Amino acid sequence: MRQAGRYMPEYQALRERHSLLDLCRTPDLAVEVTLQPIQAFGFDAAILFSDLLIPLDPLGLPFDFHSGEGPVVERPIRSRDDVDALRRFEPREELGMVLEAIRLLRRELKVPLIGFAGAPFTLATYAIEGGSSKSLARTKELMYGDPDTWHRLAGLLAEIVSDYLRAQVEAGVQAVQLFDSWIGALDEADYREFALPHVRRIFDGLEGLDAPQIHFGTGTSHLLAVQREAGGTVIGVDWRTPLDEGWKRAGGDVAIQGNLDPTLLFAPRERLLARVDDVLRRAGGRAGHIFNLGHGILPGTPVENVRAVVEHVHETTVR
Repeated sequence: MRQAGRYMPEYQALRERHSLLDLCRTPDLAVEVTLQPIQAFGFDAAILFSDLLIPLDPLGLPFDFHSGEGPVVERPIRSRDDVDALRRFEPREELGMVLEAIRLLRRELKVPLIGFAGAPFTLATYAIEGGSSKSLARTKELMYGDPDTWHRLAGLLAEIVSDYLRAQVEAGVQAVQLFDSWIGALDEADYREFALPHVRRIFDGLEGLDAPQIHFGTGTSHLLAVQREAGGTVIGVDWRTPLDEGWKRAGGDVAIQGNLDPTLLFAPRERLLARVDDVLRRAGGRAGHIFNLGHGILPGTPVENVRAVVEHVHETTVR
């Protein structure tokens, strides 16, 4: 996750000349950034370089990235009228630049390509809060105070995301990942009422596609079983839950992705690789484990530690 990004000198060089949105919206640049970590580290799959919020602009929620603040939505949602003003769009037309990047990448890559999109709850938090938020107070105020408007918004997002992921598969990605980065802010009862119906709608819309579907969230140790119920052929487990325990909670009939703490990539090599071994030990050689971080690579991560983890996992697991 976040294979390419601010920890790579090659990426930093591009960012000196191009904005983040330019990289996402220009197919040739998105291809270049996607390929950087594959060429540098030999990952077993590539992750499309894009951003979760790309669908917001054609929806009617323009945004930009402000230095030191992250994403900022120009006109956040505050009412039912704001939701009703949103525009249902066709991802194959409005997000065609992403699909073109996928088609170009498939000509270049010798490893599988993973596409992705944001889940309705996470996209809605940005749309309502106007950016990142620790408390998600405005989101929950709308969710609890006006559930009809909440479901109208989440339903629209689910419809668009399901179409967008299907379009990515049609363009050539060989797996997709649904990111629900902030879903851990809900308890199980709220997840069932406000999130599960919309997540299930997304996965139902992907039925019949020959592409594994990864369902990922953070802070979700209490939600793994209900996330499995919502859908996905792979459940992501973050670093807060031991891998074997997370697998047990998610159910034995599902694959698991995870779950090294990204901050361990800053640790001394001996400690780092010992924790990699612990993840692999907990996986126990079972089929269906995708070794990964428990969330995205952080800025400033030592490049040599990324390479050491990839090489160590390959040496340990490939017979």
